[in-house]
Amino acid sequence: MIKQDPYYDVWWHEGDQSMEDSHLQHWRWILGHIPDTDLRECSVLDFGCNQGGFLRLLYEQRPFKEAVGTDLARQSVEVANLRKGDLPISYVVTSDPEQWENRFDRAFSLAVVYLLDNLDEHARKMKACLKPGGIYYATYADYPNNPSFPRIREIINLNAALPMQEHSLDEIADAFFNRGFQVSIRRMQPFDYVALSPDKSWYQCVSDKLQYVYEQAYMFRFVAPQ
Repeated sequence: MIKQDPYYDVWWHEGDQSMEDSHLQHWRWILGHIPDTDLRECSVLDFGCNQGGFLRLLYEQRPFKEAVGTDLARQSVEVANLRKGDLPISYVVTSDPEQWENRFDRAFSLAVVYLLDNLDEHARKMKACLKPGGIYYATYADYPNNPSFPRIREIINLNAALPMQEHSLDEIADAFFNRGFQVSIRRMQPFDYVALSPDKSWYQCVSDKLQYVYEQAYMFRFVAPQ
């Protein structure tokens, strides 16, 4: 049997640059919900870094000692390394963060968990790469409970390199409980007016967008066992 290549060129079939452009404000919103403001002595992991934009923004706002970004998209990682300049960041094509055993004080995955088919394996890998007591922040959109979910699922499955998974909040939490993590969660609610768009390709109406923003955008905080 021929082993399937786990890697690909770009994650989004129309190109990953448009995704990075559209995510900048989203990343700023996420950072507003993360209390860790002093990362100067921290080693940081971005699991699913794509073109590396989040770590560059993070360093601009909260400088860290060093960081590693990992992704499955070869061309996106090439772009990330070209753009990092002299920042203390390495971008690597890999699905195995556990190769950096007990390396990281902080880890992030932004809109990645919904693409993972094996939550227990992911929790094992994150436990292996974090220092004891290290913290992993993971965002998750609880789309299956949104009326626009069928449309969202169709768009993602047509354009993404990986199929969408329909995890419940309990399934995510339990995977990390089973690995000894302390688990907490918060809703990421807006700080200001919610920007709308005439494009209804994702949300069929304004109320569905607001339901996501106010009720279904979550951040998990996983603390690795000591």
